[in-house]
Amino acid sequence: MTRVFSGVKPTGHLTLGNYLGAMRQWAAVDQHRAEALFCVVDLHALTVDHDPARVRRLSRQAATLLLAAGLDPRLCTVFVQSHVDEHARLSYLLECVATDGEMRRMIQYKEKAAREQRRGGSVRLSLLTYPVLMAADILAYGADEVPVGDDQAQHVELTRDLAVRFNQRYGHAFVVPRATHPTVAARVMNLQEPLAKMGKSDDTGPGIVYLLDEPDVVRKKVMRAVTDSGREVVYDRESRPGVANLLEILAACTGGNPEALAGAYESYGALKADTAEAVVEVLRPVQERHKELCADPGHVEGVLRDGAERARGMARPTVDAAYRAIGLLPASSDTEARVLNAAR
Repeated sequence: MTRVFSGVKPTGHLTLGNYLGAMRQWAAVDQHRAEALFCVVDLHALTVDHDPARVRRLSRQAATLLLAAGLDPRLCTVFVQSHVDEHARLSYLLECVATDGEMRRMIQYKEKAAREQRRGGSVRLSLLTYPVLMAADILAYGADEVPVGDDQAQHVELTRDLAVRFNQRYGHAFVVPRATHPTVAARVMNLQEPLAKMGKSDDTGPGIVYLLDEPDVVRKKVMRAVTDSGREVVYDRESRPGVANLLEILAACTGGNPEALAGAYESYGALKADTAEAVVEVLRPVQERHKELCADPGHVEGVLRDGAERARGMARPTVDAAYRAIGLLPASSDTEARVLNAAR
């Protein structure tokens, strides 16, 4: 069976973009058609300055929202990255295969490093090397597919390169994965800056719809969305990015087609009103289920504990094999150690 791996980073509250671009696809399709693993990648949240308590809080919230979005632990594996040591173990091995030049060519590194420097902060080494940790996340599980947005495609290509290079140098250890991309709303844009992604790490709230926003807050944000010059409702991502973003969101929420939907509207106001209500209705069941799960924290903890155990069982044989292949001396098992001690 095809194996799928994907994750969410707890650097901010999850957004409508996370849901329409990824989480809904995971719940509706991926967990049913494949052996799927979904991970809260909390180690990645440490690559920039952060509040430890906030990371813990957002990690729990992200896990709860994954379940609220429809991920079923009977069908897939839901866990937290730091609960499975194999991620960090394999990351170092892959750092020994990757090159400095590859890391510095990563577009997200350049953008995030520049942002940190503008803020007067220092750039952490982990920000440079986190694509290798992402590669470890994927390769540890022998994933065939990695559902990602356009902004992460370069990292999956790096993962493929590292897997091929390791296999060629040290013997076959890894499955070479491929990136898959949602066909609709793969990249929901900021309502106030329609040329920028609706990112959860961005705190400019008016342009971002969060999954836990109250309905009235959602309506206000959508109704205040930036549109374009002119009055005609036309789907044109290049010349009308604001309207195109609204049409894509509406299409993703209703199952429609952006170009066809454009023909049904004569004003931006009507488009915004319908888009706002469509978003409210899409988020309603997620928010209701989230509230139920928050009332039973033991259930979420149990899912994460069981998920980590299952994930560990999948990853450990691959990582152990990679350690042997690259030349590291295997650790003795407890039984072997007792025998050796008795012999002394």
